[in-house]
Amino acid sequence: MRALLCTRLDGPEHLEIVERPDPVPGPGQALVRIRLAALNFFDTLITAGRYQVKPPLPFSPGGEGIGVVEALGAGASGVAVGDRVIVHAGHGCCAERIAVDAARLTPVPDAVPDEQAAGLTITYGTSLHALANRARLQPGEWLAVLGASGGVGLAAVELGRLMGARVIACASSEEKLAVARSHGAEAMLVYDPATLKDELRRISGGGVDVIYDAVGDAYAEPALRALGWRGRYLVIGFAAGAIPRLPLNLMLLKELDVQGVHWGAFLDREPEAHRADQRRLLGWVAEGKLTAQVHGVYPLTEFPEAFGLLTRRAAMGKVLLRP
Repeated sequence: MRALLCTRLDGPEHLEIVERPDPVPGPGQALVRIRLAALNFFDTLITAGRYQVKPPLPFSPGGEGIGVVEALGAGASGVAVGDRVIVHAGHGCCAERIAVDAARLTPVPDAVPDEQAAGLTITYGTSLHALANRARLQPGEWLAVLGASGGVGLAAVELGRLMGARVIACASSEEKLAVARSHGAEAMLVYDPATLKDELRRISGGGVDVIYDAVGDAYAEPALRALGWRGRYLVIGFAAGAIPRLPLNLMLLKELDVQGVHWGAFLDREPEAHRADQRRLLGWVAEGKLTAQVHGVYPLTEFPEAFGLLTRRAAMGKVLLRP
């Protein structure tokens, strides 16, 4: 089979397409033929050795995708040969086949097309966990999404709207904000660290209820300062680079909550809750309530362009590879 491999931790530009033997499913595993693999920002980090998960070399990136079950290992349950499934593997989906624990597969309804299902697991799973399980977002609350045109950010915009929140989309250009507007954002803001706090307070009429921050760096503290009484600040990631340091007195003065969102750990610790979230998301897509925006689908040979969209923060929705 063909696979996109990371053989050295020098970043995605040094990945290689190679031929490898087909994997064999072990106990509790399924063999899945991958139709589409979805890329995420963490794939740029994992291939450079800068992510908290460090698979042994060589490995294939691609934490999620969609495919068809071709075989089952001993004791595997929950899926059957021939099922079309979404895959959450952490890495390994940028290959024609993958052997993965059957518990990490979710059958896909016929009404959900491949391109929408392929990138649903991580971005929408992360955002649903953040908004529903961590922040407990309520209808009518103000939600500000930093990095609103990227994978997790656009998912947060859509899910926030579905949950009845008033969504402020924050991004670096009007072009990116247009995508967020089309997916349910009520207000748009081209953000600047110098004006972010005041602009969020102005739009929300005094203070937002929930900050969804996938950007970090210089945007974090002014966003935190824009929260109202007992606001919740969701730590999603640090796409802008630096990991910020937040002054604790800000949390004290307004009884703010800073909430970490580690979706991968949630999946491992609460698998039944994760599967319920996945079924909820797939149901929304089947009903036409979620669009699962796709930036583009690229053949495996065009992986430099696909990864470049992520490193340049130019992707507006999911970036997919076809092994």
